[in-house]
Amino acid sequence: MAGTVRLEPVDEANLESLLSVAAAEAEPIDVMPPVDAPAGWSLARREAFRDFHRASFGGLDGPTRTLMFAVCAGGEVVGMIRMTRCDAPGVVETGMWLGRSARGQGLGAAALRQLLNAAAAAGMHSVVAETTPDNLGAVAVLRNCGAKLREDDHKVYAEISLDATPPAAG
Repeated sequence: MAGTVRLEPVDEANLESLLSVAAAEAEPIDVMPPVDAPAGWSLARREAFRDFHRASFGGLDGPTRTLMFAVCAGGEVVGMIRMTRCDAPGVVETGMWLGRSARGQGLGAAALRQLLNAAAAAGMHSVVAETTPDNLGAVAVLRNCGAKLREDDHKVYAEISLDATPPAAG
């Protein structure tokens, strides 16, 4: 199934599908910044999810300096991956989430490889990420995609050099 992964920029056409997957298969704290709203997927939290994603519709050169992609597999939206410009030129930070039913199938690594290709095409030379040691899925995806990992202060820092290791075809 990993070969069927496709990235689509998040826009109004796929935003509701993304929200549906998030609400059905993820916790709010795993897919968006914390907001002052009732627990769970309340109406206020759903609207905050939409606003959070709409703020990045401008892409890498927009106000949030973030390009978000819906991760699609088998014709369905299954999660999101993003890249955000860092202060250092040519560096973007990435983050991703997949719905519970899409995990453990190689979709995360396939999505990250496609994001690495998109970052290289945008002129970036490095992609960085941060996670926690207990997020074994994220650590495995980063390692499988050639990241240099460093653990410090209960965080795992990853760096993928696009100059040294051309990303694999996704």
